[in-house]
Amino acid sequence: MTKDPKVAQFLVEIEALDAEKASIIEALRSLVFRIAPHAREKMMYGGIIFVSDRPFCGLFVRKEHITIEFDRGAEMGDPRGLLEGSGRHRRHLKVHSYNDIKQKQAEFYITQSFRLENCPFRTEEM
Repeated sequence: MTKDPKVAQFLVEIEALDAEKASIIEALRSLVFRIAPHAREKMMYGGIIFVSDRPFCGLFVRKEHITIEFDRGAEMGDPRGLLEGSGRHRRHLKVHSYNDIKQKQAEFYITQSFRLENCPFRTEEM
């Protein structure tokens, strides 16, 4: 159960609109909290942002999928080329189904993002 009333309301609304997306969001939230048990969640930019010392990932519901957003995704390893996006820093995974959580290695990417949170930004590329 979330401590943030805005997140709780968001989850209720998603459940009412699309039960499948709600189950995916709940599974991803559980995964994030397994990786980062002390993380906090809050609503920002229309989605759930997870923060420890700094934000390390976010979940956003789109029409056809859910995205897992990584602020420092360009610094993450991506051996299977699953991350999408071409911005200077951000990358994301698109999750279309519950099975995509495992198939697209969400745990691997969320873990990397959480670990990067405690590392300084790379400045040689900026």
